[in-house]
Amino acid sequence: MRFIAFDLETTGIIPGVDKIVEIGAVLFVNGQVDAVFSTLIDPLRPIPPGASRVNGISDDMVRGKPTIDKILEPLSEFCGTDIMVAHNAPFDSQFLIADYKKIELSTPGGIILDTLPISRKVFPGLANYKLGTLVQHLKIPTGQLHRAEEDATYCGRLFIELVKRISVNGQPPAVTNLIALTGKPELKFPLIEKKPKQMDLSGNLF
Repeated sequence: MRFIAFDLETTGIIPGVDKIVEIGAVLFVNGQVDAVFSTLIDPLRPIPPGASRVNGISDDMVRGKPTIDKILEPLSEFCGTDIMVAHNAPFDSQFLIADYKKIELSTPGGIILDTLPISRKVFPGLANYKLGTLVQHLKIPTGQLHRAEEDATYCGRLFIELVKRISVNGQPPAVTNLIALTGKPELKFPLIEKKPKQMDLSGNLF
């Protein structure tokens, strides 16, 4: 089984308004980490204290790091058409979609699976379904939470455990069955095409 687990840290909770400050994407192949894409991102604005309290990322840590327009194309190349997995995937994907649309870059091509609703089906009756709670429930060794690479790795290990529990005779479920378990339509990044630039009367492109 091959998939990419991903996670973001942001300045807030509103896609298109708040900014991404860290991206972590971890490629799993046959249950093992095979490659990692991880970077801090300069949001070109101060990080609110509330966000820093959650993720531990400060203005000093992101100052001079790449801006999002330098990161999205390498991220798409890393992800390719692999299945992508995130915990509360609509949140992370909407942040990425907002920036991909703004910068007009090609998006990753794989289906996105959400471990949050799948976890609710596979592990009914838990107090909550936060990533940290699920990782603790499964006794997955943890260090720091709320950093993108680490949380992406935990999400990937959670997904592996979910797949194990719904496999039949050692055969993992079809992707269509995993989508059905989310209770939502198939989730993918939209295809985005660069719009042709036009020239105003002064000869400037816009």
